[in-house]
Amino acid sequence: MPLLRLVLRSLRPYWLWIALVVVFQIIGVLASLYLPTLNADIIDDGVAKADVDRIWELGRIMLVISLGYIVALVAANFFSARSAMCVGQDLRRKVFGQVATFSPREMDRFGTPSLITRSTNDVQQVQMLVFFSLNFLVQAPVTGIGGVVLALRVEPGMAWLIAVMVPVMLLAVGFIIARAAPLFRRMQGVIDQINGVLREQITGIRVLRAFVREDRERERYGVVNDEVTDLNRRIGLLMITMQPIIMLILNMSTVVVLLVAAPRIDSGQMEVGSITAFIAYLMQILIAVMMATFMTMMVPRAMVSAERIGEVLETTTTVVQREDGVRELSGPLELTFEDVSFTYPGAERPVLENISFSARAGQTVAIIGGTGAGKTTLVNLVPRLSDVTSGRVLLGGVDIRELDAQVLWDRIGLVPQRPYLFSGTVGSNLRFGNPEASDEELWHALTVAQGRDFVAAMPQELDSPIAQGGTNVSGGQRQRLCIARALAAKPSVYLFDDSFSALDLTTDARLRTALAPETRDALVLIVAQRVTTITGADLILVLEHGRVVAQGTHAELLEGSETYREIVRSQGVEEEVA
Repeated sequence: MPLLRLVLRSLRPYWLWIALVVVFQIIGVLASLYLPTLNADIIDDGVAKADVDRIWELGRIMLVISLGYIVALVAANFFSARSAMCVGQDLRRKVFGQVATFSPREMDRFGTPSLITRSTNDVQQVQMLVFFSLNFLVQAPVTGIGGVVLALRVEPGMAWLIAVMVPVMLLAVGFIIARAAPLFRRMQGVIDQINGVLREQITGIRVLRAFVREDRERERYGVVNDEVTDLNRRIGLLMITMQPIIMLILNMSTVVVLLVAAPRIDSGQMEVGSITAFIAYLMQILIAVMMATFMTMMVPRAMVSAERIGEVLETTTTVVQREDGVRELSGPLELTFEDVSFTYPGAERPVLENISFSARAGQTVAIIGGTGAGKTTLVNLVPRLSDVTSGRVLLGGVDIRELDAQVLWDRIGLVPQRPYLFSGTVGSNLRFGNPEASDEELWHALTVAQGRDFVAAMPQELDSPIAQGGTNVSGGQRQRLCIARALAAKPSVYLFDDSFSALDLTTDARLRTALAPETRDALVLIVAQRVTTITGADLILVLEHGRVVAQGTHAELLEGSETYREIVRSQGVEEEVA
């Protein structure tokens, strides 16, 4: 059972706290079971006989036991809550850590909205189940069994009432839970949907406004929102009927006890204290039954959540990092693709096919081609965002799959196609790859990336806030900050994935001129759309449908590749770059 395995595995480090929960709950339950007996003794031995001293004596004992009961339950709740919170913390850490290892293949399989729900709402459902389970684990069965034994000891002749009322309570609450369980199962999927729609609309708000689609998206959100509301309403209606039904059964039980006991008290066959004790024990029995059924109500939703969490934790990434990977590159820095092919899962044909080239430190390799040619996919193979389907990618003569992950990533500075900044400051973003970088080094990186002027114009300069995703700066500024981030890390291999597209031609030219001395001793791989960006490259790869149809220098390709000449002509710069 996934839920049981997940909970037991998560609780294992907190066995001491759980032991304390059990101990305090046993103390509390024993105290609660003894209180009705004391109350009966006060009525029969004190009140009935007008023995004030006996009343005070038993009252003091009752007060001490009551205080012990309160302290025990508070302590049990404290350790239950602490254990449950730690379980939730551990699960969130594990889910986040597992997701951090996922390649784009696994991310696409689950989807971002679902992963967010699994690491927040699903973990919360399991956490709540752990909390209530620890609270009721001992309390419900011990109270129920102890209540039955003591109630029968007080008045054996009324055992039939317990035998009737307990099944009635079980049937009433069980019926409500049976109706609610399927709704709980549906709830998690609907939460995924509403998270997905909301995330799309927030991320794409500019597109929505540009195409005046706000009303249509409001309707789309409204459909999912109405489904969530309807589910919650139906669950709420079932839940609000539970308390009146329980109270009705409890009060009916009291009435039945009094109706049956009244004649016996009147005839002297039963004492008033005994009947009050029996009523108290009957209440405890029915409340214990209610606790047990309440737990069964929480289990279905927690089971669904546990299965969803388990799917994430049991999914292994297709990009497996070796624990005994090579930790040093002794040879000269050289990047080699040996007959590399790559196919996305379920695709009919490879995205890249039989790619082979080699470049060493100090050289620049440029990749150009039409949309969908596989340029970004090729670049993503170098930092192992995805692994090759066949062939090998070598760095320094070592297959990158054999390298220690940290060794590989320390040597690579990636500027992705979609520049992304994290919430924080300009400085915290630039130090992402080099936490020890000084302010002078950051300003130097900004100068090279042509970003010094706009950062210096910000009120707090390097300490100026950056919103999540960099939404409070323009596309060109975001791109230059990402380039500066890579420069601040001082890597051995620079990967520029169409990193100059948001820059105007003048800024692009200044940036390339400033980059040349910075990357003189590094290996540079550039994906570009503009021919003017790559004319000085040592090697240009022309991709078409995932294959290298031509490679060489700019001059060689102008002379020998019709595909390259068509790209140059399409940009209207043939005379300029010739």
